[in-house]
Amino acid sequence: MRTAIVLLNWNGRKLLEKFLPGVIAHADGAEVVVADNASTDDSVPFIEKHFPDLRIIRLKENMGFAGGYNKVLAQIEASYYVLLNTDVEVTPGWLTPLIEWMEAHPETAACQPAIRSYDRKDHFEHAGAAGGYIDKYGYPFCRGRLFNTLEKDEGQHATEREIFWATGACAVVRAHAFRESGGFDEAFFAHMEEIDLCWRFRRAGHQVWCLPGTVVYHVGGATLDSGNPRKTYLNFRNNLMMLHKNLPSQRLAGVLAYRFIWDAVAAVKFFSDGDTGDARAVIRAWTWFLRHRKERRVVRRAVTDRFGAGCIYQGSVVSEYYFKGCRRFSELKGSFS
Repeated sequence: MRTAIVLLNWNGRKLLEKFLPGVIAHADGAEVVVADNASTDDSVPFIEKHFPDLRIIRLKENMGFAGGYNKVLAQIEASYYVLLNTDVEVTPGWLTPLIEWMEAHPETAACQPAIRSYDRKDHFEHAGAAGGYIDKYGYPFCRGRLFNTLEKDEGQHATEREIFWATGACAVVRAHAFRESGGFDEAFFAHMEEIDLCWRFRRAGHQVWCLPGTVVYHVGGATLDSGNPRKTYLNFRNNLMMLHKNLPSQRLAGVLAYRFIWDAVAAVKFFSDGDTGDARAVIRAWTWFLRHRKERRVVRRAVTDRFGAGCIYQGSVVSEYYFKGCRRFSELKGSFS
């Protein structure tokens, strides 16, 4: 059994200086690999100078999160891949419980620790919190995070729990399951590719878990901040692609109609708030999807008539949050299936 911690870097020299020493110090026997996504800063010279024994895999172009990891993981022989963002602070002993879980539960394709905020260490962080879910309309949320509302970690999500998706910020992935699934969908480039991957894991009969007894701290937004129209575009477009790929045919039209209405509302809200770049990003996302959905139909033909294998909230998290005032995971009243 071999484990590789793989950090995908793009112009993250300052982050590497801050967080890489801790990753190396607390690698728990795993190999640490830095994959450089064609950085234009001095990331690679910094690593070569300060960590000369560290393995670096250099990519000739920026292939994004999805393409970058696909290219790099194909070059690494390991039983488990640990996908770790460069803006994550790990803690002593963080990795061992995750690997032990994977060894004891061969049906698990991926697992994650609890993800807390680096800036507010007693609060969960947006990208993963205590495990990811989606509602029946494809909106992602987390145990400990509904939209932009983050819960304080007071032990309310301390139990190990099967989840729908594990965050790409910090996740252990079983290598053979990753390869059998085809890896990340490179058309996503970045954002929501891990949800799509975990959905495919679950359709193949695998499980995904969160083990909140082990914790890491995530800065978040280090590559694209939350107000970047590029990020808005990728999130809206990739969510549509994910639904198109993974929903059974009898549910797709209804869900897309629902999404069209609420995405239009989001665009209008962006415009009214003066965020014209984000509003245009929503329109661009739908334009791309409508133009390209037919060429990706070959992917849809492989979809079974199963919406998912559990951990999908059968209500609308949008309605619960914006109209019923739900701000905590425990306040969701619907069922999961």
